[in-house]
Amino acid sequence: QVRLVESGGGLVQSGGSLRLSCAASGNILNVYTMGWYRQAPGKQRELVAQITSDTRTTYADSVKGRFTISRDNRKSTVYLQMNNLKPDDSAVYYCNADIRNTQRVTTSYWGQGTQVTVSS
Repeated sequence: QVRLVESGGGLVQSGGSLRLSCAASGNILNVYTMGWYRQAPGKQRELVAQITSDTRTTYADSVKGRFTISRDNRKSTVYLQMNNLKPDDSAVYYCNADIRNTQRVTTSYWGQGTQVTVSS
């Protein structure tokens, strides 16, 4: 089995920073694209940022210049550094990763989500 475990969410004031982490574990052969999505109450889940296995990155326009995604392939971990946070960034943040397991089956996995709340 493959699991994604997130950490690093919490409550922060507007203008503050948080760093999210997501570690993949289990019967992993390869980890391909990893990313972060978020979902605020009453809204659809949206892509925040993603990073490919060769470290090409994509960001939502709303977070460009404030958020940075990175990964540590040795640890099968993806990070999201969030700076200058705004109340509109409040949401549950989900980690996602495309992983090929030891059975050579590639699946898109999701973490359990971590709450980020930005107070004004």
